[in-house]
Amino acid sequence: MILNKDHITGVQKYILLSGVGIALLAGCSNEPVPETSAEHSLPVTVNEPIQKDFAEIKQNGVLRMITSYSSNSYFLYNGIQVGFEYELLKEFTKENDLALEVVIVGPDESPYDLLNSGEGDIIAANYTITPERKQLVKFTRPYNLVDQLVVVSDDLGFYPESISELEGLTISVRRNSSYYVRLQELKEEGFPISINVIPDDMDTESVLFQVANGTYEATVADNNMYDAASRYMNGLVKGPLIAEGDSIAWAIRKNAPDLEHQLNRFLYKHFRFNEDGIPKRSAFLNILRKKYFESGNQIADYFSPTYQQGGQAGTISPYDEMIRQIADEFELDWVMMTAIAAQESRFNPSSVSWAGAVGIMQVLPRYSEISPDSLYIPEVNIREGAKILSEHLKHYSYMDSTNQWAFALATYNAGMGHVADARRLTIDHNKNPNEWEHVSESLLKLMQRKYYQNARYGFTRGIETVRYVNEIMNRYNTYQTILAYNETKRTGNTGVFGLQTLN
Repeated sequence: MILNKDHITGVQKYILLSGVGIALLAGCSNEPVPETSAEHSLPVTVNEPIQKDFAEIKQNGVLRMITSYSSNSYFLYNGIQVGFEYELLKEFTKENDLALEVVIVGPDESPYDLLNSGEGDIIAANYTITPERKQLVKFTRPYNLVDQLVVVSDDLGFYPESISELEGLTISVRRNSSYYVRLQELKEEGFPISINVIPDDMDTESVLFQVANGTYEATVADNNMYDAASRYMNGLVKGPLIAEGDSIAWAIRKNAPDLEHQLNRFLYKHFRFNEDGIPKRSAFLNILRKKYFESGNQIADYFSPTYQQGGQAGTISPYDEMIRQIADEFELDWVMMTAIAAQESRFNPSSVSWAGAVGIMQVLPRYSEISPDSLYIPEVNIREGAKILSEHLKHYSYMDSTNQWAFALATYNAGMGHVADARRLTIDHNKNPNEWEHVSESLLKLMQRKYYQNARYGFTRGIETVRYVNEIMNRYNTYQTILAYNETKRTGNTGVFGLQTLN
């Protein structure tokens, strides 16, 4: 049954502009696929997890989060990294003095392989605990409970209230989802369930969109995801529950007991059960739930036509086009400049740092020929920041591009003098002063008296500079991933946000 109507609240133009609308529907069939054609095991090629526990993560200073680009896990809002999973795990990394890097699962990639190969350290993506998944990973204690419910297209004029009323209805789900497992269980129990297996790279929001649009008759979603989607989609009918109280948790490697302990200790502060088995949540967790799943307007704003048409649009940030034009003038990578702007000011043109740096690119007025007041003008500030970056890059032009950018970023943050001190110290330790890996170690040493007392420019908070470089490099890679997959939305079956979800 194909029913073509517009069902996104006030966002039809946005969806079409972003290449999701009709392209989403291409190549989709709602003819039921026999379950025998689907694999009955999760996709895995890395069977043995690497040896990497909390001590190694602390030594590296970075926790890598494997997730999906979706409204309930991780996405960009005005260029800023947000999402329920991202903010919750960010709180853990803050408490443990770690940087948080994001690894987005792409098409044809397995989150289990990314985890067990060491490319990521934790799967944080609204992940339901299932027996099948427990064979591959270790789960933390839960931090949420969700109900699975059937969601039906309003165009059917059919409003099932119980599982027994689902006969004749085709329910479209991914084989790699917990929803498929539950529907199979119901079939084995004798309920009249007809399953249409759809591509694994379709996210839950994508499927809900197609249900709202009439392409699919029905699907299954967690109640929190349905609540969030129904704030900006019309045409969705809440059907019967098929599972209650599913535990949502983070997944880690099986051989990381110390990481498991640290995560569980953190989660216990935010989610636990009282003696009656009733979940008790911290104020912080309740705020996140309200922000992303209940009464917040962040997701609805993201899809609003006024957001798209009112000068706030941009694949990454509100200033994409301006940054792109200025970067071209200076022959710079505009995506890298955008990553720097996000790190420096979160794209706030009125931002002022404790050191007096101002504007989107946090330019210090005393080192600029531009008048201080003019530096609050976004175009002026971005151009001045690009000029400074260009000078730093030229200073390190004899290096390969990765080291050139790392040193330019470090200089932009700490100043030429402190970076020079770190390079001299690197030479003193018989290491290569043109390799960021070695110089970053020296920057950390310049926080110790026995090293900085002999340095020409003295003490520097090297850990801030090292983290600054690492976080911008990671953000740059994340932005590149988002841009690449944004292109696939025009031709692929990916979802509203362009990438698959993992639940």
